[in-house]
Amino acid sequence: MMQAISTKLPIVSGCYMNSSSGIARTFVASQALREKHECQVLIVGGGSGGCALAAKLSSKLGKHKVTVVEPAEQHYYQPMFTLIGGGMKRLEQSYRPMAEVLPKNINWIKSEAVEFDPKNNTVKTANGTNIKYDMLLLATGLQLNYEKIPGLVEALSIPNGKVCSNYSPKYVDRTYACLQNIQEGNAIFTFPASPVKCPGAPQKIVYIAEHYFRKLGKRNKITVTYNTSLPVIFGVKHYADALWKVVEKRDIKVNLLRNLIEVRPNEDVAVFQNLDKPEEIFEEKFAMLHVTPPMSTPTVLAQCKELVNAAGFVDVDKSTLQHLRYKNVFAIGDCSASPNSKTAASAAAQSPVVYRNMLAQLKGKELKSIYDGYASCPLVTGYHSCILAEFDYDLKPLETFPFAQNKERYSMFFLKKALMPTLYWKVMLNGHWNGPALMRKVLSVLKFEKKVNA
Repeated sequence: MMQAISTKLPIVSGCYMNSSSGIARTFVASQALREKHECQVLIVGGGSGGCALAAKLSSKLGKHKVTVVEPAEQHYYQPMFTLIGGGMKRLEQSYRPMAEVLPKNINWIKSEAVEFDPKNNTVKTANGTNIKYDMLLLATGLQLNYEKIPGLVEALSIPNGKVCSNYSPKYVDRTYACLQNIQEGNAIFTFPASPVKCPGAPQKIVYIAEHYFRKLGKRNKITVTYNTSLPVIFGVKHYADALWKVVEKRDIKVNLLRNLIEVRPNEDVAVFQNLDKPEEIFEEKFAMLHVTPPMSTPTVLAQCKELVNAAGFVDVDKSTLQHLRYKNVFAIGDCSASPNSKTAASAAAQSPVVYRNMLAQLKGKELKSIYDGYASCPLVTGYHSCILAEFDYDLKPLETFPFAQNKERYSMFFLKKALMPTLYWKVMLNGHWNGPALMRKVLSVLKFEKKVNA
């Protein structure tokens, strides 16, 4: 491995990680710095949106026209982490080698982006490659900031400990161990004061855990509490009303506007702040604590003020997903500033919009494809039930099936557990799944015809 060298080396203008941010490897040996790479389309990020667009664009533009920058060896199907935490799936079922999910006809630079220079259409990677692009797609996803909560990383490092988190492959197996180990006391679950990927996931594990405790006959000894920083249990009232009925029926305590600010693992104490009255601090003893960490866009991206808004998200038009200032820059998925719920289903619905608009921009044509904010959240409520929430920018239901989806159903659980992973690996990552919009139209037509003929 090449040794990192001083930041006294000359650097080009742009946004970069410096040594004060703890990433000294931004600047590597001079030979690597001179390496050049040019491409028609550069995609930064190999998650669900990045892979889907890499497949679509490389198929259209041809071999080696698309370059993907992604350092990871493995690609995770993150929606499965909830089921892993509940003991319904295994971690090894949730990932594939990155080399298998990226298209074969692209260039893969197995490194991380460390500098963005949109004025000069370049990106620099940690291995020193300077990439010149005609068009840039940002698909970086979100980073997990466990270290932002004092004591949390320490708590998660304790072998066979009482603190767990479904959000990282590093910690997800701890959740099922915690479910097994707790015999009595407080089981506390959290939602942080930050945007998160899959906003329904922090409460899915609440319902799964409560069901697990009932199955093992220890529910009457365990108090189940969901502390969320949000002012509502769920952002879409149509489904929130149904979820309040679930928590009331199952005696789950919900505290709104309550944010985790510290964990004291030696005392088994979680410290919360009342966001409505910040001076109010609550210390709660736990026998199990499931933490959803604060999240943000990757630091290197958030530091590039030319590309992001004040919150650190890529500053795009919410309809076209094109950058507001740099017309050859687009974003997809969680790193985008579009105000939709950040889920894999959102990325799927965005993918045809971004694809068509990127091609139009390459040809100098008007961007006509529009994203309506569609998002889907399969709210697993136990070991055989699920509420399938689907909605748009206006937080109005945008449901696919011809029945009420704000009810707990086994069919929706089966869809989540058995069908969606196959759809993801076999169809979405290959660029062939654009969300259920077409299916929704077909089913609505059939439903209308049935009513007419009745």
